[in-house]
Amino acid sequence: MFSALTDESIIKRAQEKKKVAIKVHDLRDYTKGKHRSVDDRPFGGGPGMVMLPEPIFSAIKKIKGRTKAKVILTTPSGKPFSQKIAKNLAKEKNLIILCGHYEGVDERVAALVDESISIGDYVLTGGELPAMVVVDAITRLIPGVLGKEASLESESFENNLLEYPQYTRPADFKGMKVPAVLLSGNHKDIHAWRHQESLKRTKKFRPDLLK
Repeated sequence: MFSALTDESIIKRAQEKKKVAIKVHDLRDYTKGKHRSVDDRPFGGGPGMVMLPEPIFSAIKKIKGRTKAKVILTTPSGKPFSQKIAKNLAKEKNLIILCGHYEGVDERVAALVDESISIGDYVLTGGELPAMVVVDAITRLIPGVLGKEASLESESFENNLLEYPQYTRPADFKGMKVPAVLLSGNHKDIHAWRHQESLKRTKKFRPDLLK
């Protein structure tokens, strides 16, 4: 699954430029027994399977080695992921992201986890997609990854505002015209227009951000 993230576009180039190193670890490599089981039925009964604590403890211990790494767990009960959290995580030298799966992980794994993250109030098959979202959001914040640092400053959720509307050529498409101010060349007026449009868009679509 992760090759869709690591082998394409910005994330691929970031690795080639050695701005980030991404490694995927299979928990089955840290299991015992011929079946290489990573899950079992929950105590107390109920549907589904729960991820075993032993492979997770073994994996994190080996992956960490002697280095210091922050451990993130993707789980529906985690803190809602945000641009602010992404910025904080981008400052970390090493991160381990543990993907929840099935009915979740054995609660005792919490002893290893520094921060739990959720990407939204819905249910997914596993934590792989949330982990990819987190990796993507963090990587693009690392200096030198995007090239133009100024582009980061105007993106959505910076300063708790959605990004202003964007236009490109042609200036008139099927009678729909680009706002005249963007064609004026007056950067002061353009900046003021964009700020007002960001406010209007945020108020309309995400008023909660303005609180």
